[in-house]
Amino acid sequence: MSAAAVATALGGALAYAVHGPYARPDTTAIHAVYAVAWALFALAAWLVVRRVPCRAAVPLILFGAVAFQAVAMTAVPQTSDDAYRYAWDGRVQAAGISPYRHSPQDPALEHLRDDWLFPPGDCVGWFRHPLPDGACTLMNRPSVHTIYPPVAQFWYRGVHAVTPDGGREPVQAAAALVALAVTVALLLVLRRFGRDPRHAVLWAWCPMVVLESGNNGHVDGLGVLFMVLGLAAVAARRPVLGGVLTGAAVAVKMFPAASLIGSTRRRPLLTGGVAVLTVAVSYVPYLLMSGSAVVGYLPGYLREERYDDGARFGLLGLVLPEGATPYAAVAALLAAAVVIGRRADPDRPWGAALTMTGTLLLVLTPNYPWYALLLVALVVLDGRAEWMAVGLAGYAVYFTWFLGVPAERIRLVHQSAYAAAFLVVAGAGGGGAGPPPPRPSG
Repeated sequence: MSAAAVATALGGALAYAVHGPYARPDTTAIHAVYAVAWALFALAAWLVVRRVPCRAAVPLILFGAVAFQAVAMTAVPQTSDDAYRYAWDGRVQAAGISPYRHSPQDPALEHLRDDWLFPPGDCVGWFRHPLPDGACTLMNRPSVHTIYPPVAQFWYRGVHAVTPDGGREPVQAAAALVALAVTVALLLVLRRFGRDPRHAVLWAWCPMVVLESGNNGHVDGLGVLFMVLGLAAVAARRPVLGGVLTGAAVAVKMFPAASLIGSTRRRPLLTGGVAVLTVAVSYVPYLLMSGSAVVGYLPGYLREERYDDGARFGLLGLVLPEGATPYAAVAALLAAAVVIGRRADPDRPWGAALTMTGTLLLVLTPNYPWYALLLVALVVLDGRAEWMAVGLAGYAVYFTWFLGVPAERIRLVHQSAYAAAFLVVAGAGGGGAGPPPPRPSG
């Protein structure tokens, strides 16, 4: 069986995942749809890496990446409505208003509403959220301020500037282009450091990357791009550039901060200081406009996700009472940072970044699979594919969330999925840096 044939089948599975009758997470059948897509992806990636000569593999990977993202963009977002908030934040900024000052339902912003983000008629259906004044919006959490950091906000503003008429397509296209840029960056970084560029297929054809970028339009890929380039700069002994780029990644979404452990081994004060300065400077324009409101919905989000009372820490909750898990999580992450930081290889910073990022996911056990997009890119750079299981664990609980099942069952799925991922990583010895993968041949 050829890699091209399996890739074609994978394209069909991805098309079914966004256009088929089980595209949305309100039915158990979506688990089967995604399972088929991931199985085809695993087979296709194995064939590309093992059977396709390097000269032929690179154009095949790029062609597949473009085709899959194009397929994903042909449907409206199916499993997340975050893209609508991105478009709104861009529109608010274009009007000269800080996105941190008002929630979408605030009457002060009523003049910015249109029929696309605020559809008329009955507020019934997928991604329809009622407002207190009787209107309807496609945005989730319309009563709260935005949560996204400044570099993400710069991106939303830029997308709006290019496509001021709005629509879901520009947001999806922007995310798809970023995912393709990550593919190119991974190919170049792999070649630059003597790695097999065929491993880039693990990002380019991954169903999570395709569906969370081209279809759901998530901004996380932008942080991935900055982090990949930043880690490459650190490995090339350019600490200032590495600090700027990794800092920009953190200012897209705070989650990539875990990967900084891999970039500060050689010049910790310089690289880490520049990264912190980059984040701080990015906040200045919004701080001047909004004051303390720049923290946005982050505190409320942590409460909503129940990190404050410990209910969200799935794996820790298996062995500790809920009240103790937040303290245990902090202790575990600090201990992991010390151990991983000491073992970090400054010439291969992505090894420590992968281990720390994966450890963070296993400790926090988030509901949202797209949080693992950075993990996928780090797997490409470091070669430890067992960490992909952590991203799959996020899908298991996220899709169960919409089925209206009892909270006890959701918690069981949550803990079981992440426990399985932990066993996969531990069984493969995924905690170490791992040997450098072989150089390409052919």
